[in-house]
Amino acid sequence: MTIKSDRWIRRMSQECGMIEPFVERQVRGGEGERVISYGVSSYGYDVRCADEFKVFTNIHSATVDPKHFDEKSFVDVKSDVCIIPPNSFALARTVEYFHIPRNVLTICLGKSTYARCGIIVNVTPLEPEWEGHVTLEFSNTTTLPAKIYANEGVAQMLFFESDEACEVSYKDRGGKYQGQRGVTLPRA
Repeated sequence: MTIKSDRWIRRMSQECGMIEPFVERQVRGGEGERVISYGVSSYGYDVRCADEFKVFTNIHSATVDPKHFDEKSFVDVKSDVCIIPPNSFALARTVEYFHIPRNVLTICLGKSTYARCGIIVNVTPLEPEWEGHVTLEFSNTTTLPAKIYANEGVAQMLFFESDEACEVSYKDRGGKYQGQRGVTLPRA
């Protein structure tokens, strides 16, 4: 397996629609404008989060159970900014929709700008032939409220290409998160 460069990411997105919408250069803020970067980087792609958030709440004193998840554990927020309460978390989704090739494994990692503020993005794989919006998990590890910005960079995708296609892809086995759109809650 080899990690893929900016040229490969551009080619795969233009020829195969691997990332839609696709930003073919890294976007940063202009003079006096603060923007957390997104788009193609040297060996990855910095994704943005959409303005749809699900913020964890304990209003109903529900038990967190991945096999029987209670949707009342979240409050829906649609905004350019999401405030995550101290020691809590929120779900969001990428602006970008992904179509991962059969011989590629993609890893989602948090950006250091957020990590340096105590906001951790869950490390997650995008398996071969998975497609959809990526549901992102943001943990606020601090004792203070934390802010996430919609339509700006929040995580980086790294692409690893194998010299052979996998025997059984995510699509082949009918993965439960295949084709997800919007923020997707746990499915058992």
